[in-house]
Amino acid sequence: MKVAIYGQYYKVDDKIYVEELFQLLQKNNIEFVIEAHFYNHFKNSIKLKNPQTFNSFKDLDSSFHFMFTIGGDGTILRAVTYLRDSNIPIVGINTGRLGFLATVKKEEIASSIDLLLKKEYITRQRSLLSISTTSKNEDLNNLNFALNEVSVSRNNTASMITIETYLNNEYLTSYWADGLIIATPTGSTGYSLSCGGPIITPEAKSFVLTPIAPHNLNARPLVIPDETTIKFKVTGREDKFFLSLDSRIITIESGTEISIKKADFSLNMIEINQQTFIKTLREKLLWGQDTRN
Repeated sequence: MKVAIYGQYYKVDDKIYVEELFQLLQKNNIEFVIEAHFYNHFKNSIKLKNPQTFNSFKDLDSSFHFMFTIGGDGTILRAVTYLRDSNIPIVGINTGRLGFLATVKKEEIASSIDLLLKKEYITRQRSLLSISTTSKNEDLNNLNFALNEVSVSRNNTASMITIETYLNNEYLTSYWADGLIIATPTGSTGYSLSCGGPIITPEAKSFVLTPIAPHNLNARPLVIPDETTIKFKVTGREDKFFLSLDSRIITIESGTEISIKKADFSLNMIEINQQTFIKTLREKLLWGQDTRN
């Protein structure tokens, strides 16, 4: 077996768990390759003998069975920029906070690796969004997809923006708001949820449009089929606005037409120990823990 290992940051508090992961991989003769920046964060505190490293998505191919991410959900969002359409499944070890995506508890690393070796796991597919614009943007040419959401928002101004929105070329409405979120089922538990959007189970073939602080109060989150093409144009008092793909922010000229649709590839997530989406939802949102139950 061969695995990639990725993390955004290294915290001293995580040392015991990172060391345990490497010890277990070596014990089970699992070949591992570490993302170079992550390795640089901990190489002085965790000693490994001549580890292999990777620097970009071009270094990951079909020889990899899994990618282990160490961190929270934000780490997985970043990991997607390395995986792209490689079909390498993610095993998310949660050393962060909420953990809707990174569901392997740090205390369960040993049992999780044992189950992976026994092939006692489930692979779940998560849909992504792809984006194109009428203006040329090098950042979008290289990374034009998002796992959680694509959002547009005002650029350092107190003035609201107008988002003229179309679904399959049919005019929907013009949102007068701080911004608009287009979220996948995966992203429905993120930014969209904090703005009043619904929770959507990962298997649902849907996206949701969630306005951010709309001035037209009758504007509400809208769930649409995931084969819908969403187009919008943003105007306002400023010449530029922010376009966000997960945690990656790009500045776009006012009046630029943006088109969003379902990406032609998906992300594979590993589910271990029956840590289903429903179970994670119940645990993270503390459902059923009201004393009246």
